[in-house]
Amino acid sequence: MLSTNTLPPIAGREAQIQALLQARPTVSRPAGSAPLERIRSAFACALHMHQPTIPAGADGALISHLQWMLEHPGEGDNHNAEPFAHCYRRMAELLPELIGQGCDPRIMLDYSGNLLWGFEQMGRADILGALRALACDPALIPHVEWLGTFWSHAVAPSTPIADLKPQIRAWQHHFAALFGDAALQRVRGFSPPEMALPNHPDALHAFVSALRECGYQWLLVQEHSVETLHGAPLSREHTLLPNRLVARSSSGEVATITALIKTQGSDTKLVGQMQPCYEALGLGPLALAGRSIPPLVSQIADGENGGVMMNEFPAAFRQAHQRLAAEGSGTVALNGSEYLQLLADAGLNEADFPAIQAVGQHAFRLASGEDAMAMEGASWTNNLSWVEGYGNVLEPMQELSARFHQRFDPLVAADPAITASPAYQQALLPVLLLETSCFRYWGQGAWTDYARAIHQRGLACLER
Repeated sequence: MLSTNTLPPIAGREAQIQALLQARPTVSRPAGSAPLERIRSAFACALHMHQPTIPAGADGALISHLQWMLEHPGEGDNHNAEPFAHCYRRMAELLPELIGQGCDPRIMLDYSGNLLWGFEQMGRADILGALRALACDPALIPHVEWLGTFWSHAVAPSTPIADLKPQIRAWQHHFAALFGDAALQRVRGFSPPEMALPNHPDALHAFVSALRECGYQWLLVQEHSVETLHGAPLSREHTLLPNRLVARSSSGEVATITALIKTQGSDTKLVGQMQPCYEALGLGPLALAGRSIPPLVSQIADGENGGVMMNEFPAAFRQAHQRLAAEGSGTVALNGSEYLQLLADAGLNEADFPAIQAVGQHAFRLASGEDAMAMEGASWTNNLSWVEGYGNVLEPMQELSARFHQRFDPLVAADPAITASPAYQQALLPVLLLETSCFRYWGQGAWTDYARAIHQRGLACLER
């Protein structure tokens, strides 16, 4: 059983965090940055970082997969463990270097809660110190945007609806505990794991509503997971503009959130070789609500995974920003919230953005129930199922979630302070962990065995 001092900070401050996010300041920009009218085009790059938590330590203890890689260097690609660790901290080296050269770099960062907890479990002060600088150093704050995500890298379409907010809130708790409340106030955008977007109307409405209730102002989505309100694919122009994602439930309730569109699938070379920068260099202003605004090329990639990201990205990142500084072409790097704030300062807001919906909404038949499309949603890949063949993970996941909420929801309704109790947090942790996408990515075998062990751990917590 987990002892209280091994728990990550995943609950207990819900009311304080809600108040904190309602009082956030406006987005700051570095002195001397170009105003909107002097920007021809822009690009935004994000790095996604994740390692799952697995029951593979001594006596089945929960440890980071990164720790397991370091402890088993002769297996598979585990020799990459320390290069991965360097990738997790290297933006704290690259950004000050470029700023010192007179460049104006930008990066968005998406780190799962599993990974952040793993750094703590491993005592990696080198990584945590670098991330603290990226989150808190006044000289770096204008250049870095942290994106929220689900704490345990859950796939939104097949995550129980009751767990959407707990996953979101757990990450917010953890980020604030590591880097402070002021750092959390600066987190406005959300990066869904696997770029997975629900397309069941009620699941999508619950997801968007949860994001808004938890203080998020915009969402990064994959272009192939959304469509126009008439069911047509987005035009290239619309992928370069902010859009308004509309989620209408089966009962007619509507929730909306601003969406920035990630383009062109999941190829890590797009960020690894800074393709968004070079695409933006060939673009000019577009019309939006009667105004001329710079287009934004948005991309996200695994920040550590693959040879391009491990080896080629740092040089490409330097070269791109050095070129922008030298040429003064009117193409700039911007982070998502910074771009949206520039538009807001010019009088443009979400109501002015083109309306889009999750793919398939126009043709969805409610009578079909939770069929394959409804469960799987859409993500960066169409050749991988998060549902098919994984009943031995999904059914225990749904069972554990239902039992958790059956036990604790009435208690929380009577006394919200229950979420700060060790009993609540010990029971919540396996619920979150079991929803990690990795247990449905690598096929049957060791990874589904990990899921089974976490399920049993969760049942034991609830039976106490």
